[in-house]
Amino acid sequence: MLKQKALRVFVFCFCIFLWIAVRFFLHESDLTKNVERAFPQQQLQDEKSGVNGQKSGALDGAPHGEKDLANLKANLKAKLKAEVEEMPKQSKSHIELKRSIDDLQRPIKNLRSIVHLDLKGAAPKVKYLEQIFPLFSSLGASAVLMEYEDMFPYDGNLTLLRSSFAYSVKDIMEIKRLATISNLEIIPLVQTFGHLEFVLKHDKYFDLREVAEFPNSLNPRIPSSLALLKDMLAQVMKLHPEAKHFHIGCDEVYGLGKAQDSKAISQEELGQLYLSHVTAVGMFMTETWPSVKLLIWDDMLRKISVNALKESGLPKLAAPVVWKYLPTLDFKAINGWLSKYQEAGFKHVWFASAFKGASGPDQMWTPFGTHLYNHLSWLDIVAYMSSYPDLTLEGLILTGWQRYEHFSVLCELLPVGIPSLAVCLQTLKHGSFNDKAKAEVHHILGCEVKLDKELCYGSGAFAGAELYHLVHRIHIDFQSSVDDFLQNRHLRGAYSRYHHKYSFGNPRNLGLFQHKLISTLKEWEAVIENLRSEMEAIFFPDTIEEWMEENVNQHMDMLRNMLQDVQRISQRKGRPKSQKA
Repeated sequence: MLKQKALRVFVFCFCIFLWIAVRFFLHESDLTKNVERAFPQQQLQDEKSGVNGQKSGALDGAPHGEKDLANLKANLKAKLKAEVEEMPKQSKSHIELKRSIDDLQRPIKNLRSIVHLDLKGAAPKVKYLEQIFPLFSSLGASAVLMEYEDMFPYDGNLTLLRSSFAYSVKDIMEIKRLATISNLEIIPLVQTFGHLEFVLKHDKYFDLREVAEFPNSLNPRIPSSLALLKDMLAQVMKLHPEAKHFHIGCDEVYGLGKAQDSKAISQEELGQLYLSHVTAVGMFMTETWPSVKLLIWDDMLRKISVNALKESGLPKLAAPVVWKYLPTLDFKAINGWLSKYQEAGFKHVWFASAFKGASGPDQMWTPFGTHLYNHLSWLDIVAYMSSYPDLTLEGLILTGWQRYEHFSVLCELLPVGIPSLAVCLQTLKHGSFNDKAKAEVHHILGCEVKLDKELCYGSGAFAGAELYHLVHRIHIDFQSSVDDFLQNRHLRGAYSRYHHKYSFGNPRNLGLFQHKLISTLKEWEAVIENLRSEMEAIFFPDTIEEWMEENVNQHMDMLRNMLQDVQRISQRKGRPKSQKA
């Protein structure tokens, strides 16, 4: 009897041990999946005008080996646990109920997804918008945030603000018609404080700069500043009388308080200066078009006190758009901002992620992992929005930056970012980039997304797919092809800057690498000719010229000049070096 009792105790203890072991294994397995599903390409600064991103391979910054992965898992788990622990009790309990640290993402119902088109660089032709608007809609978008900048057809006193390739009034009407057909709302965005480089670069408006040397921000203390903005806003609204929402920008107001008449003011006074301007803009918009709901980027609001926000009246005029583009978000910071906005009296809030253009100022290729993980992180924030009962989440804006600011170089072209956009939109729809999301992306795009390769495999059925693959070839092979040629032993032995300077060399030795030089040039000239043809169908001439200068021409010009020089030296038939350098 005693032995049987001991046996039962042993079996019971063994079962408990087995149950704990299985639970531990599944827990660790889920965490590994969460880490591996979209580990970011690189850790990035968040402000898009100061991002530390660089062009790099698909797996740069990823963990290598079991030790790195184990350390990453431990760090990630500890970080998330600490952030949850530091949240207010209500938020903490909610996140524990809704989505534990190791849970897979779940779909969020009724979350509006808005695609942002940044037109201050590489603005697409209307014909391309006709092709991609239905794609946006099929992927789950309900609106397009149009950041017009200098592509809007300003007229009268504002004609000089227009780009030489700006859309016409007829184009704007066609864009709106195309959006309506695809059930997409058009939300205009006009910067009204910071990022007014496209206005303040002109001599006519130099006096309106906050800092005389820099074209970034408007001086709010000059009366004609608001008059200028009213004219701009009125012209845009004239072509968008049906607009339900309007974004007034107001992010990254660099130099605020640095004007000669604003110096030596306190941080609190800076906040008041900012609020007085944006509320003036908001009052003009709401009084002139009462039915239009305003949006405003939130970064400048984060350091302003709750009382100052309340007293300004801004919460009754506009809804903050909380933006962060990092792969992993700071839950504690965002929780603080949301709590502040709720306490200040805001009733509505928007979130903003990034599907391209926020991972490096000169990024040519879109890193899937960085942007996917950014959206998964935002879903975690969305999951505990019930902790803010007085704040209504209106939607999430997927930004697609084309430049960090008006004078910066181009980021990834829009067609290059389409697969990333598809991944992000389907992730928002399904709660994770699961098998169903992957299947829908495959069906809609006509290519299979491989996250670890940062590539959509297959010919692709989406508009711009040919350009997508040509840019990928430039990104992956062009630089390495040129570098390989420059390491040719015959080239290094027979031709140098010194040979070029004094125009001498042995034609026999020069001939040993000349054929390779010619074949390399012909190969890439054919690729670039095809690329140019595809770009011409989508972009205006200034975009093509700029992209080629930034990514291709330097290397091609070097190869062409080298060939001409080698041929010229060969024609001297091995004569002594020239006495003229």
